[in-house]
Amino acid sequence: MKITFVMATTSLAGGDRVIAIYAERLKKRGHEVLVVSLPYPKPRLREQAKSLLKGRGWISVPKDRPTHIANVDVPHKVLETWRPVTDADVPDADVVVATWWETAEWVWRLSPSKGAKVYFVQDYEVWGGSLERVDASYRLPLQKIVIAGWLRDLLQERFNQASLALIPNSVELEKFYAPPRGKQPSPTVGLTYSTMYKKGCDISIQAYNIARKVIPNLRLIVFGSSSLSPDLPLPEDVEYRFCPPQDTLKELYSQCDAWLFGARIDGFGLPILEAMACRTPVIGTPAGAAPELLADGVGVLVKPEDPEDMARAIEQICKLSESEWRAMSDAAYARATSYTWEEATHCFEAALYAAIDRSKQSDVLGHASHN
Repeated sequence: MKITFVMATTSLAGGDRVIAIYAERLKKRGHEVLVVSLPYPKPRLREQAKSLLKGRGWISVPKDRPTHIANVDVPHKVLETWRPVTDADVPDADVVVATWWETAEWVWRLSPSKGAKVYFVQDYEVWGGSLERVDASYRLPLQKIVIAGWLRDLLQERFNQASLALIPNSVELEKFYAPPRGKQPSPTVGLTYSTMYKKGCDISIQAYNIARKVIPNLRLIVFGSSSLSPDLPLPEDVEYRFCPPQDTLKELYSQCDAWLFGARIDGFGLPILEAMACRTPVIGTPAGAAPELLADGVGVLVKPEDPEDMARAIEQICKLSESEWRAMSDAAYARATSYTWEEATHCFEAALYAAIDRSKQSDVLGHASHN
């Protein structure tokens, strides 16, 4: 197959990691894969003025932002300016995959020669645009692949759209792993820092602060790709690892007795699987795939918007005996490693073939109806 992935800007976001994994693995399977994306937009004058008024200085855009796409051996075309992707930007192919609500609009307008049109839905992206346009993107007659049951149900119930395939994410076991271990000498929890409200980082930080009143020697490990914001401060004694090398993430996960996932909205929640693959139990809100991933005592599911409930879960895990904690750690590892990216890629590849077949059948029916 000739496959084109159409992205907005590329970054270190979890959704971009998933696209990069599929692009690289499909290429290794012998397919001709191209990623087309946009450059990072320059801040608008209003955004610059707001930053200056708040004393944060002039916003600069680094030329070489770290991205997951840059870390894989896949051809990557970046357009010269932020604008819609058109026929002139993409080659003729067998299938073209939209990966974000705006890219769905662009892919829908492409010529049939650019391939069967697929929409890879990883979240309900109302946080990234106007509700009317975002919802309209899901109503487009693009063939849709989703990553979680809640997205499949949302498309069916809200937009009357049947999904072509539900393909859950896996975890890169060559990057995220740890040998069996016991509890930390000092009780330790971790979280991924993000200033996006939907990620619920504030909930996890509040939970840590509450739990520390009961467990004075509780430690916190934090990493992320967002710059620290004065609107979302970390406790004074906490070190922040900003954009740590990808090959060091397993070490950070492995230093924790529990990982905190406080998301309000999330398409899937890759840090859940990454932590579990490193044998770290997860305490999470019921966002994304957390209800499925943390079921059956593999982790602890807590109430949404409830730092106190998350704090109680921190205390619960920290008070486990060594054998009890090891049992939960082993169960988390078993859950995370029960489904591989090789299996997921096989399903994704099959879904793309199915999309091509359906597109051809639709073309035949459409031609027949005009005769």
